Amino acid sequence: MRVVHLDSGLDLRGGQRQALLLFEGLAQLGVEQTFLCRGELLRRSGGTELSAMAVWRAAKEADILHAHDARSHTLAASFAQGAPIVVSRRVAFPVKDGPLSRWKYRRPSLYLAVSEFVRQRLIEAGVDPARVTVVPDGVAPREAEFRPVADKPLVVIPASDDPLKGVALAREACRLAGLELVRSRDLDADLPRADLFLYLTENEGLGSAILLAGMFAKPIVASSTGGVPEAVLDGETGLLTDNDPGAVAAALGRLRHDPALARRLAEAAHARALAEFTSDKMIARTLEAYRRVLSATPSP
Repeated sequence: MRVVHLDSGLDLRGGQRQALLLFEGLAQLGVEQTFLCRGELLRRSGGTELSAMAVWRAAKEADILHAHDARSHTLAASFAQGAPIVVSRRVAFPVKDGPLSRWKYRRPSLYLAVSEFVRQRLIEAGVDPARVTVVPDGVAPREAEFRPVADKPLVVIPASDDPLKGVALAREACRLAGLELVRSRDLDADLPRADLFLYLTENEGLGSAILLAGMFAKPIVASSTGGVPEAVLDGETGLLTDNDPGAVAAALGRLRHDPALARRLAEAAHARALAEFTSDKMIARTLEAYRRVLSATPSP
């Protein structure tokens, strides 16, 4: 099996981290791969610079072209030369309408939707349900024990310049709740010292940072939007909230002042992350999707 991965992202954001995890995991399984990418992902993967010409050349020898973002989806659709296309869809935005978009979305053999919410978005756009399967993000498994919330809790959120990611809302909510807020650019380093994890967004496919916080056994408060309710089961593995400063502050306050609730939710989030959201499971599900595509593709 020869897989060519495509990703146009310049920064190492959630989608790029998932693509790198997949690339490294498949390499350990002996899968022959090429990674066409840019920026930090290019540096970390040791791949090849992404371009239309690079895709055209690589597609000649590919058994599967796997596009990990929207721009690389377009490149794969344009230069596949008959190679089956697999597309990872992680965003919760509706699919754009129009002739070019319809052409582009007809081309892939299979979509890997990060959540059932995203799967339904694709189906609503006219994609055949048989061509969409759910493959959630994965995070590296780790053992973790709940640490009781401190008297002066530290709240950690992912650092982001994206206005949809709710940084201003988080600041206001923490001000109302009297809590210290830290914007983290390295969650693996900062989550161990966090008391609470906050994830606010206006639109999200799933939220791999939420899964990571669960793996660290942290009490979680997150926006009830998009695919987030599939990452956080409200009242079971965390608390969901409206995107309102008062509502967010109230949810944080519940976890601060109810140690038993914070422990129960954090331990359940950790158990669910280990059971459902490990990187190994993501890799295995993706590999099974590849095999499904190849079994349905006629030999040349």
